[in-house]
Amino acid sequence: MDQRIINLFDEYTHAPLSRKEFMARLIKLAGGTALATAALAVLEPGYARAATIVTDQQNLTESTITYPGAAGTTMQAYLVRPKGKKKLGSVVVIHENRGLTPHIKDVTRRVAQAGYLALGVDALSVFGGTPADEDKGRELIGKLDKEQNLNNYLAALTYLRGRQDVNGKTGCVGFCWGGGMANQLAVHDPQLNAAVAYYGQQPAAEGVPTIKAALMLHYAGLDERIDAGIPAYEAALKAANVPCQLFIYPGVNHAFNNDTSPARYNAEAAKLAWDRTLGLFKKQLG
Repeated sequence: MDQRIINLFDEYTHAPLSRKEFMARLIKLAGGTALATAALAVLEPGYARAATIVTDQQNLTESTITYPGAAGTTMQAYLVRPKGKKKLGSVVVIHENRGLTPHIKDVTRRVAQAGYLALGVDALSVFGGTPADEDKGRELIGKLDKEQNLNNYLAALTYLRGRQDVNGKTGCVGFCWGGGMANQLAVHDPQLNAAVAYYGQQPAAEGVPTIKAALMLHYAGLDERIDAGIPAYEAALKAANVPCQLFIYPGVNHAFNNDTSPARYNAEAAKLAWDRTLGLFKKQLG
């Protein structure tokens, strides 16, 4: 697919670009309405493909739980854990900018399948939960209060540490919008053991010295928007002696891990990044 079309879709999903303007520009780039429609079919996530891990076939248990968030908020989350094991390392899974979608629920199951108690938090709980309409989900993400949202995720880590079936070690993994939040959790939670950010916005340099977690950062080589922040973040991490593994995957796009979006998904890069992620969790979380 024309890289200009992929870049336009990235602009649409991350900037205040209306659906009408996006479609007009897409039709022009694609060369017609029919071709634009065909391109959109492989750009937008197809959640029918989302379930790669089925709990009752993988010896996993799943449930929807609530925990107290900031300012009296009740947060909803999807909790998955392996059957039988008692004391587990725990991982907060942080969704993209559309909310707790079927794809991110499947990623939560993948973390649990690897041997961890996995908690997929729904940041849009403050609005009643993630809507089925992706455009609405993106709109609501933009309305979140940043400080309250951060505190809601910090509260998720507190919730996990208070459970009787965990070993006290906590990590997080986030994608896109969630990658930025993973970086923020590393800055604001000194008890965090591991943080993995997939193509996430970098935190301000002045916050970097507070990071105690082992970091792993995955970036897409074609992701000019996010990659622009790498040099300053990397320099700040080195200056603060923060343990960090930083990987850039050449020739792949933002959201390369999302296997429900065929135009941007890259199976080879996704597998390599996931293997590296699980390697970090094994080392830091047990």
